[in-house]
Amino acid sequence: MEFKSIIKAWFLVFCISVFAQDNNTVVQVFNKQPLNFGGEKGTDTEAHMLQSGRIVYKKVTVPSFPNGTDVSIKLTVRSNGDRWDKSGSCFVVADPKLISILDVSKGDKEFPKDSFKAGNHAGIVASETYQPVVELMRFMTPFGVGFYSDNSVKYRRPVYIPSWEKQVVWEHDISQLKDLVSNTFYIGIWIDSWTAEGYNFDLQLSYSNRERKTLKVLPLVNSIPYVNGQPIPDIFAKEPLIHNFNLSKNAKNVKLHYITTGHGGHSGGDEFIKIKNSVYFNNALVIDTIPWREDCASFRRFNPTAGVWIRKDSAAYYDYKTQKRAIKVIEERIASSDLSRSNWCPGSSVKPMVVPLGDLEKGEHQLKIKIPATPVDGDKLNHWLVSAYLTYE
Repeated sequence: MEFKSIIKAWFLVFCISVFAQDNNTVVQVFNKQPLNFGGEKGTDTEAHMLQSGRIVYKKVTVPSFPNGTDVSIKLTVRSNGDRWDKSGSCFVVADPKLISILDVSKGDKEFPKDSFKAGNHAGIVASETYQPVVELMRFMTPFGVGFYSDNSVKYRRPVYIPSWEKQVVWEHDISQLKDLVSNTFYIGIWIDSWTAEGYNFDLQLSYSNRERKTLKVLPLVNSIPYVNGQPIPDIFAKEPLIHNFNLSKNAKNVKLHYITTGHGGHSGGDEFIKIKNSVYFNNALVIDTIPWREDCASFRRFNPTAGVWIRKDSAAYYDYKTQKRAIKVIEERIASSDLSRSNWCPGSSVKPMVVPLGDLEKGEHQLKIKIPATPVDGDKLNHWLVSAYLTYE
């Protein structure tokens, strides 16, 4: 009997490794876990796959940290054969007592009608019986990192990259969400992969044990289509997203956390055109910006299978024969991963925009998000992935 208990204890440690590192508590949630569409499931018996493998989640138990703690998340992603850049989301279920995307994915529940927006877009906003999952990290997979990083992909690697990276690693401070990632909780990864090869990933949480105030978290909206049957979220092309919600108590030092990325991979799509995001809280404009990334070329080393075009350019150089400077026409490679996009690059993570709202009284409040986006048009699948939540004392 004692031997069986030892084996059981060892197995649990193997599945979710919790160990001390200096003064930190480090939780290894996943290790080389496959994520795909109808492909390999992996050997971790504590990992659960939904949506044909496009969601992988796990129930995790960690210390409660009654005096508070810093929390950081580390996510490592590698291609298992998927060549393309894909949207990804690491999420936590805010309140397991309410309906969540996990319940709907398993067929146990349906999205309640008061979670719908713009007609048929289900599960977008919080309601009395449903809460959207809260994003711990938004990320975008690179083109083929890992699986295609053996330098066998010829004629695509620029001279300034000695070799392709083997994986991409992102780390975020998520201390504001400590209340959701302590004790027992459900944490998962979604990647918009439609291949059987897909990806594999590692996920780690680190807790500093440093005393600090624990904030409360209120999920508001999440437009990511985690569940089969949810349409491409071109909500904002139809109407602004308006969410009325109720605070049961007065809240101090309230902050709005807003994550936004535009998608639709064609020249006129929301991925490649600049579109303003206007966010109102109680009718006051609190965010008014065009989310745009112009540093995508800096991620080139993570994107071995990005498509490459040849572009003519002019280069100035020193001609040693004539001992003069000269200009000549050259052909230069540009990769699709180099192109600027709506708040993301292939191989990047996306941090929330954070807006202080001050103190709020109990009662009804309103969040309004206005994005003059382009609608879905045939195979032009334009959409915005937007999520938002409040933190407060």
